[in-house]
Amino acid sequence: MADSHYLIVGLGNPGVKYELTRHNAGFLTVDDFADQHNCALNTEKWQGLYCSERINGQRVLLLKPQTFMNKSGESVIRFVDFYQIPLQHILVIYDDIDLPKGKIKVAAKGGAGGHNGIRSLIQHLGTSTFSRLKIGVGRPERDEQGRGIPVDRYVLANFTDEELALFNDRLALMHEATSLFLQQGVAQCMNMINGR
Repeated sequence: MADSHYLIVGLGNPGVKYELTRHNAGFLTVDDFADQHNCALNTEKWQGLYCSERINGQRVLLLKPQTFMNKSGESVIRFVDFYQIPLQHILVIYDDIDLPKGKIKVAAKGGAGGHNGIRSLIQHLGTSTFSRLKIGVGRPERDEQGRGIPVDRYVLANFTDEELALFNDRLALMHEATSLFLQQGVAQCMNMINGR
């Protein structure tokens, strides 16, 4: 396991229609991380787009499952099994409606929290003990009667210009979090990132 791969997974939905939706925060983050490391995410295998690169001294696979969100685990488990990736070497990046917009949180494990992509990963990996980098997208606003856009429509709607600017502003911190995870593991990553 000394030189086993790390797997950085960004969750989202494939296709131009979904490109700048809140639910594609994971895709956008992994795209940015790949760009920073000159790793072209354009190789197709096992229902995923991926690239492989040595980053921060580690062998790293960057992956965007192309299965649509609720079946993300189908692609991820193929990479985990084939490359024999230990659970502690997996980091999943995704949107979280329970965090305020722009808030970044690293977690070592947890439930699905209503996120279909995470639910699929837990189902296919057979455990909820894998690291997460969550990107807050907030919840839809409600009027006095409690009415508002349903959550499923909200996450599949595009970022507003203001939200996208905030997201882009937070990319540097997400890049730092991913690098810390690769260099020092999830505990140190949580200590250094959460609360910032």
